Amino acid sequence: MLEVLRDLISHKGYANAAMLAAIRANGAAAADPELRHLLQHVLIANRFWLLTVLGLPFLHDEESRSPDSLEDLVGRYRRTQEQESAWMAEATDAELERTLSDPRIPGAACSVAEAMLQVCLHTQGHRAQCATLLRRLGGIPPTTDFIVWRITRASPQWPGGPG
Repeated sequence: MLEVLRDLISHKGYANAAMLAAIRANGAAAADPELRHLLQHVLIANRFWLLTVLGLPFLHDEESRSPDSLEDLVGRYRRTQEQESAWMAEATDAELERTLSDPRIPGAACSVAEAMLQVCLHTQGHRAQCATLLRRLGGIPPTTDFIVWRITRASPQWPGGPG
């Protein structure tokens, strides 16, 4: 399970960076409030699960702060992915079995493995919504299929250069 989750988290970073780059390349998409709201929602959810796994506080008001720009949002995605990837590189099978407890978790508890799987599936679903919105705004969504990514295992290419 650990290797599969590492692959899914790595793919998520690649796919998110590719989607953000495609959005950034389309002026209408980059300025679209519905798309920006959806991207912010995905980031907040990702950060909730990551911080919970890390045993750090999730400060909803701080995490929900609207980004000042698309560049700020991209930077927050990048830093979150880097933090998540660093944790995943050191994670163990025993760590994945650990139980997380929080009243915001449906059922009040889940395993770390379930939390990380939730992050990947939740992000994938909303990335599909982003692709639809981007296409509606005249953009071309990137190919982000896991099965295609696994051939090269490309690293994320975050738009705007170093975060």
